[in-house]
Amino acid sequence: MTTMDLEFSRKLQHGFRTFNRWMLLLWRLGLGSFLNMWPEVGGRIMVIKHTGRKTGLTRHTPVNYAIVKDDIYCTAGFGQVSDWYRNICANPKVEVWLPDGWYSGLAEDVSGCQENIGLMRQVLIASGFAARAFGINPKILSDEELARVCADYRLVRIRRTGARTGPGGPGDLAWVWPVATLFLLLTRPRRRLWGRRKR
Repeated sequence: MTTMDLEFSRKLQHGFRTFNRWMLLLWRLGLGSFLNMWPEVGGRIMVIKHTGRKTGLTRHTPVNYAIVKDDIYCTAGFGQVSDWYRNICANPKVEVWLPDGWYSGLAEDVSGCQENIGLMRQVLIASGFAARAFGINPKILSDEELARVCADYRLVRIRRTGARTGPGGPGDLAWVWPVATLFLLLTRPRRRLWGRRKR
């Protein structure tokens, strides 16, 4: 990889980190289902809750995903340098926020599995615009071409182990909506219902 390619990759990663912060905020505001309303364009987006391998702190990463035979598949598009990927390799216990619920699960790198290319293709198709932003059209590439352009990608399978409930999950900031509505109602200029009073 040239210095120019490395610099471009760093800028792209920084851009995705900024984008991911907005995605996470929308999920926390209870808009996860809204984000997944038009998967052909925006892709299918979930949030992986994982533990930092060095800090031990909880981390949240929005990623594109596909569900195949009840297993969840996602890719680390930046390969083995992706922080979230390295975190789940160190500690495979994760939680996932999906449009239909919140689950605990176990993550595993399955990049070497026999169905790797077919599964990778399904995840990339489910990513909507994201794959095309990298110049990949998974619907028309042959298996050989897809294997070549995704050689550095890591394929991750997450098996759900149970449903989750309680604080700290998707929608934990949904209380903002009624508070904001009440604030707007209380602070808007009052208008007379029947026009100006006659003197």
